[in-house]
Amino acid sequence: QVQLVESGGGSVQAGGSLRLSCAASGFSFNTYTVGWFRQAPGKEREGVSCISNTGTTIYADTVKGRFTTSRDNAKNTVYLHIDNLQPEDTATYYCATEFYGSSCFMGFNSQGMDYWGKGTLVTVSS
Repeated sequence: QVQLVESGGGSVQAGGSLRLSCAASGFSFNTYTVGWFRQAPGKEREGVSCISNTGTTIYADTVKGRFTTSRDNAKNTVYLHIDNLQPEDTATYYCATEFYGSSCFMGFNSQGMDYWGKGTLVTVSS
């Protein structure tokens, strides 16, 4: 079955970096868009990046310049590299994939994503 498993979260100090991974299985990973979303305590989930099957990327304005997403289709893995982490980046980070449509690229529409991982927690202290 389709599975997405995030890893790489942890507790870091402000200014630090992390690389999150999203390992996929159970489908033709290199065919589909993958998005990264995050949800901070008490807040709604928000999209942070999308990467198409060909490597085209977009980022939310709030993370541009600090977040970089990439994919290794040979390893069925998508990455989210985060630089200069700030306390406001504290959240659970989720990866998701969509089999139909362009929900991610059309405004980070989380409801249009088809499969989700369980998330990895990032905590940033000041």
